[in-house]
Amino acid sequence: MSNKVTLQYADKSYEFPVLTGTENESAIEIAKLRAQTGLITFDEGFRNTGSTVSNITFLDGEKGILRYRGYDIDDLANKASFVEVAYLLIYGELPTAAQLKAYEEELTMHTLVHENLKKVFDVFPSGSHPMGQLMTMMSCLSSFYPNSLNPNSNPDETNLTISRLLAKMPTICAMIQKKGKGHPVLYPQNKYDYVTNFLYMTFGNVSEEFVADPVVVDAMNKLLILHADHEQNCSTSTVRIVGSSHANLYASIAAGVAALWGPRHGGANQEVLEMLEGIRDNDNGDVKKVLQEVKDKKRLLMGFGHRVYRNFDPRAKILKASCDSILSKLGKTDPLLNIAMELEAAALNDPYFVERKLYPNVDFYSGIIYKALGFPTQMFTVLFALGRLPGWIAQWKEMREHKEDIGRPRQVYNGPAQRSFPSIADRK
Repeated sequence: MSNKVTLQYADKSYEFPVLTGTENESAIEIAKLRAQTGLITFDEGFRNTGSTVSNITFLDGEKGILRYRGYDIDDLANKASFVEVAYLLIYGELPTAAQLKAYEEELTMHTLVHENLKKVFDVFPSGSHPMGQLMTMMSCLSSFYPNSLNPNSNPDETNLTISRLLAKMPTICAMIQKKGKGHPVLYPQNKYDYVTNFLYMTFGNVSEEFVADPVVVDAMNKLLILHADHEQNCSTSTVRIVGSSHANLYASIAAGVAALWGPRHGGANQEVLEMLEGIRDNDNGDVKKVLQEVKDKKRLLMGFGHRVYRNFDPRAKILKASCDSILSKLGKTDPLLNIAMELEAAALNDPYFVERKLYPNVDFYSGIIYKALGFPTQMFTVLFALGRLPGWIAQWKEMREHKEDIGRPRQVYNGPAQRSFPSIADRK
């Protein structure tokens, strides 16, 4: 196979190298295209454009493959803890037992947030959207750690910033949920592991002892791992492009939160629950009617299909088994959950959806599980951000270590050509 491609344009030939990754993905390297030909490429939505060479996540949408640093997502979700996966993504290898213990202890020592940051949090109106609160709190963290603003921090300072951010994120997310319910904020407890501590701060109560349900802890651990990274998606690309300006890590993550907020990205699992509520309230729970309207292109089915996966979402396979187990063990009975299960079963056995590979995706099952665990719908995207944080950090860190240029996409201008400036009296 040739490692070059030839472009014919205006009676001239130009050669460009082909890059091939470890999983045999190939890309035409066009960094010198404009300089040599005067052309740029046009690729709306960057569907076919590689923006970086990365060592973090491999995704094959046609085969339904997802791996972090070479490890299959199924192994990680069923055999690792979220902190192990965070360490793997950020530092490149799974930690040894000693490294994991030290890292867990380090994160535990940074879980508290500054009391003055809580004052900022207190002024949010009670009806504020959780993602708006999270975005602001992420940005505010940089004000409390001025050393993190140095774009050329030494590795020790960078690692301290990373640890602070990972440790404080669950505390902030739990604060947001507590505020939404009008409950007092709970301080983190050093006796708990990362996931259990988050659940304690989220669902615990100042007036009674907290006992973590192992089923809930396991489910939350899986959900966070499955969301930890997903290659160059909208929010991850945002983190990298903002970080390429040498913006600090907190600002870059705040930008990622903003990108994730959109319903076409992180808000998709919230849309699943809103769809189920609509089926309950407006369609009397008639799933057959809903599926027929989808086939007739009269409505959209949220949580089915995926822009990247042309097969079953590998994360959804894991969550389907987990979802069935959680609903069974927790004994949850809820009309929305019943509609979801009926919708899933009907779609998986309907040739229309099977032939088009419109399988339930990770958003479908994660929304159902979050609902079963007791999270309000508006918190779903915050939970997505909590899981995605290690991936964002890893991508930001890799971009800085690779010394990548500042992101600056081109465009094809299609507005008015040059024209003379009329006086205000001559304008019509």
